[in-house]
Amino acid sequence: MEHFIQEFRSDTAWLPDGFVSLTVIIVAFLVGLTIQRFGFRALTRLVQNKDLFWRSLVSRTRRPMRLAILTWTLSFGITIAPLTGEQASVLRHVLLLCFIIVVGWMAKIALHVWMIVYLRRFKLDAEDNLLARTHVTQSRIAERIASVMIVAITIAAMLMTFPAVQQYGVSLLASAGVAGVVLGLALQPVLKNIFAGIQLAITQPIRIDDALIVEGEWGNVEEITSTYVVVKLWDWRRMILPLSYFIEKPFQNWTREGAALIGTVMIYLDYAVPVPILRRKVEEIAAASPLWDQRVVAVQVTDFRENVVEVRILISASNAPKTFDLRCEMREKIIDFIQREYPNSLPRVRTEGSAYPNGAIAGETARTAALQS
Repeated sequence: MEHFIQEFRSDTAWLPDGFVSLTVIIVAFLVGLTIQRFGFRALTRLVQNKDLFWRSLVSRTRRPMRLAILTWTLSFGITIAPLTGEQASVLRHVLLLCFIIVVGWMAKIALHVWMIVYLRRFKLDAEDNLLARTHVTQSRIAERIASVMIVAITIAAMLMTFPAVQQYGVSLLASAGVAGVVLGLALQPVLKNIFAGIQLAITQPIRIDDALIVEGEWGNVEEITSTYVVVKLWDWRRMILPLSYFIEKPFQNWTREGAALIGTVMIYLDYAVPVPILRRKVEEIAAASPLWDQRVVAVQVTDFRENVVEVRILISASNAPKTFDLRCEMREKIIDFIQREYPNSLPRVRTEGSAYPNGAIAGETARTAALQS
């Protein structure tokens, strides 16, 4: 290689160094584009019979692959070009930064492609999607954390190519105690959410598409990022909560172990209500509804009040939205049934008249008024 470089420079010594250097760099650039074009075609044909991961990886890494090949060919061009030591050093440093960026870029692409291919086997729209939600949540949290780490390592590697930053890094290690305290305080919110994300991925108090009650609102987990969680509320609003919220504060998870739920319908009726007939009607309504999962249906008298009886209807469905709709359907149909068939069972206020004749009542009222005056 050194012999080739010396011969090339001796053969072009009669030309201006600037012209030769520019020509060599342009030729190296064009050669890199040519190699990338034919190499990408060959690689595409090579993986066309491979699995989806390799096909997707090759397809998505076309640009970083081009940058990597250009970095290599330009580096070779700089080596043989008659540049000054300072010029060659600056250009090599730029190419080194490009190479570090390419490595980080391709690592992120490979991670993202792997996650997409891995999650294709899980269907969140399935009726019982607990396993799918578990894997999707773990994979997405792991991807976000790994992406942050890849970016951080890439930036750190780029900075460490500068001599001044290297010297600062040595000084920082020498004063690691004070610097660690200052850095820890500055990055406390970020680190807090990163560690909360790791804990969420391991313990999984929440998963993608879980039905939650948070801050008095009902909604589903729509997205889990490396720092926050997006909860889609029932009226399509979005509630944004930090990851640490789900580690430090209590909340309700309606789908922690399964999507099926038991809904409650409370009815307050007169003491004259025929409970056995009401129970049969509730079972009939449940059997006719496509929302019922055929697991739980019950009618219970849970309390006696001064004027009414408290009747609780329990009915189950396969998930939270269906449970809510089934409760509404049960209320509508059971109140319609009572109004039509047993209107006397609706809550009533009773009054009792006096057994005294009207005259006796009037006389008693007059005597009471006279005594009060």
